[in-house]
Amino acid sequence: MTDIMDENELIHGSQKGDIDCFNQLVKHYQEQIYNLAFHMMGDGPSADDATQDALFSAWRAIGRYHSGNFRAWLFRITTNVCLDKLRSRKRQPAVSLDTLPVEPDFPHSNQTPEDPHDHVLAQELNNEIRAGLAQLPHEQRTAVILSDIQGLSYEEIAQVTESSLGTVKSRLSRGRRALRDFLQKNGTLSP
Repeated sequence: MTDIMDENELIHGSQKGDIDCFNQLVKHYQEQIYNLAFHMMGDGPSADDATQDALFSAWRAIGRYHSGNFRAWLFRITTNVCLDKLRSRKRQPAVSLDTLPVEPDFPHSNQTPEDPHDHVLAQELNNEIRAGLAQLPHEQRTAVILSDIQGLSYEEIAQVTESSLGTVKSRLSRGRRALRDFLQKNGTLSP
């Protein structure tokens, strides 16, 4: 999308039931939504399901979107879908981590180290960060992912999480501190 006018036209077309307009919005935001879902859910198959559910929910709700930050609106839907799935996962029996496939790196990453040693180190760091994020309460994890991985501003995070700016700052501070402590405890970071 070249400018905000194009996005607004696509949104308006989508609200009138034009699936082609909505598909263009999906093409533009799908990777961002998937990456958010991947970091919240922790694995590719769950992220695929959450992405599909979020986009379907967005299509059903597009008529209720009025104005504002469309990306934040999509991220709020994605975050809610992921949180619902994570809550549902807690109510079901756990799957052994040994049976889950190991992802070689964060998906959709265009940066792959040339040196195999660097690649292994980056893989280990990614795994430690994922493990640290998984230890955070949902609210803190969501705030850290939206800020530090997705690059949203505090105001956008407040929109996505439907929280006050002060609450966002508090969750980020606590989440970052807990993640830092986790990484230091595991020897990933120096004190």
